[in-house]
Amino acid sequence: MHIAIPLYPRFTALDAVGPYQVLSFAPGCTVTFVAAEPGPVGDDHGTFLLTATASYEDVPAPDVIVVPGGSGTFEALADADLVAWIKRADQHTRWTTSVCSGSLLLGAAGLLQGLKATSHWALLDELRRYGAEPVSERVVTSGKTVTAAGVSAGIDMALTLLAQAQDVETAQSVQLLIEYDPQPPFDSGSPKSAPEGLAERALSLLPSPTPS
Repeated sequence: MHIAIPLYPRFTALDAVGPYQVLSFAPGCTVTFVAAEPGPVGDDHGTFLLTATASYEDVPAPDVIVVPGGSGTFEALADADLVAWIKRADQHTRWTTSVCSGSLLLGAAGLLQGLKATSHWALLDELRRYGAEPVSERVVTSGKTVTAAGVSAGIDMALTLLAQAQDVETAQSVQLLIEYDPQPPFDSGSPKSAPEGLAERALSLLPSPTPS
């Protein structure tokens, strides 16, 4: 199974690396980072470079695509080459997936019309622009389209995908291998549980303001 993860300027590192870490351990899976052209692509903090080893043209028909989000997503929505590649690749995929604001790029490619989907909690309502029904859940599966909520949810999505693509035992084995056993020190990982006023402070930590 060939998985392609497209990179664009100011993507969020864990959105791409989390699913990569899960899927790259799975037997029979190959993960390729793709971009407009091969080479390093910087994350949304400007301190982390991830290298795309292939261009969009080099990987026209992957079995799976995982579209990351990031502070650069809104600029990427205007990237005609990226959006067109997502749309074309979806015609061949077994699964089309996203993490965080990457779901907006699926929407821009016309792939969420009439589907339930999720994204980062701060951007859920943006999905309505693309005809999707926003769902505040960690992972949302709508046929072959699988969307994950913010950042760390990409790990959950990749494990969910792996269980469907292969089997539950394989997914469990990878989860054990990476020791994915979350025990966070605070119960503030969701707007539902976070203290009042924390959402505003959290958003202020973004590398750049979230566009309205």
